[in-house]
Amino acid sequence: MAQFSDDVLWHQPGANQFSGDHHGIGGVGALLGGMMDASAGSFELVVAGPAMVNGEAVAVPVRFTGNRADATMDMAGIDLLTVRDGKIVEVRLFSEDGHGEDLFWGLK
Repeated sequence: MAQFSDDVLWHQPGANQFSGDHHGIGGVGALLGGMMDASAGSFELVVAGPAMVNGEAVAVPVRFTGNRADATMDMAGIDLLTVRDGKIVEVRLFSEDGHGEDLFWGLK
């Protein structure tokens, strides 16, 4: 959480219970905590390659996984970060299978 600015804006894509904009450290912390709860503590995100930087924009290839009794998720994605003064101020996420991610997290 130390990498985020106090007023970070996180855009969670899709049509699931976590989709939408999440504001500030508290909002992002609640989002990530909710994801850990929904995945029975199994949600994991790992950096899958080198970051690509273009000014304030940083694209990071990732792989994210999760398991529950009734569903699994394992897919590639790109996290697009806006970094200012050494802090992440905005996050936009892209996954290879948005519908599959929605199904894992639970549709709205």
